Amino acid sequence: MDYDRYDRVRAVRWTGEALDLLDQRLLPHRQEHVLCRSSQAVAAAIHDLVVRGAPAIGIAAAWGLVLAAQQVEAGSGAQAAERLASAIDHLNAARPTAVNLAWALRRMRARLIGAGTDWRAQLQIEASAIEAEDLAANRHMGQLGAALIAPGSGVLTHCNTGSLATAGFGTALGVIRAGVAEGRVQRVFAGETRPWLQGARLTVWELLQDGIPATLIADAAAAHLMATGQVQWVIVGADRITANGDVANKIGTYQLAIAARHHGLKFMVVAPASTIDMHTATGAAIEIEERSADELLGYGGVRTVAEGVKAWNPVFDVTPAGLIDAIVTERGVVERPDAQRMRALFPD
Repeated sequence: MDYDRYDRVRAVRWTGEALDLLDQRLLPHRQEHVLCRSSQAVAAAIHDLVVRGAPAIGIAAAWGLVLAAQQVEAGSGAQAAERLASAIDHLNAARPTAVNLAWALRRMRARLIGAGTDWRAQLQIEASAIEAEDLAANRHMGQLGAALIAPGSGVLTHCNTGSLATAGFGTALGVIRAGVAEGRVQRVFAGETRPWLQGARLTVWELLQDGIPATLIADAAAAHLMATGQVQWVIVGADRITANGDVANKIGTYQLAIAARHHGLKFMVVAPASTIDMHTATGAAIEIEERSADELLGYGGVRTVAEGVKAWNPVFDVTPAGLIDAIVTERGVVERPDAQRMRALFPD
């Protein structure tokens, strides 16, 4: 199947000297790029949501370490690893929930420790491999996930899980792209995803670039949409999946899973193996990032809420494994996930 016609957007590009990031805070009205020439600039871009989406964050951090290496002198990779420790820590702290960030940096550090005098070149090779592997994994997950969907189905997705959030094609949006290409997905709905409106600003824009019709809904309209019978699957990504199959994802995912179960719909999570955290037993142990209350109290720099009002702004929630019908990874599909089924596919 030719998927290229449905994969035209790239958010992270290595120029050979700097990291070129499509500024996702400005989409869809302005397409501007942030050129990062230091690891500090990459960490700031990750924290400030210039780049977002768990896989894309990991890829950006890998290239951030390549940039940090340009400022360090060392005779071996092991020596360089010691001198780059602070840069690794700084990048790792940029977003605590997405496991891909720490995974990518651990992988980069391992490559570094095993390298000799060519350690800078080895870092670049590893960062490039992380990016290429993510794209290949997304294409494969698209095929695996689409195979679960009956022809002519409607789907609802949340947040942005497409090319903007990955090396390309996307995770949950990759399944939708593959489903459209194969004639399995007939209707696509996207929730707006407050407060940053990743669905409204990014997902429907990205689908528009690929010529895939999509309908935007208010987050609060999801249960009503499900009741109309227009959707058969809810398809989302993940920032962390624990050993028992619990899933941390963008705030609002949990309530979609509850509503889907009530209406008899299927719920699919799509994420690469790098998102699987077999060292964390359940979702209860996941650190949930909280961002500034200002994100809820106003928009675009304009306050929309009365002075003196307080706000609580967790940006992720945890969906219990019992509400999930399938977790799709490039290694395979875990249906009705639990600790035993997760361990069967991820023994290491």
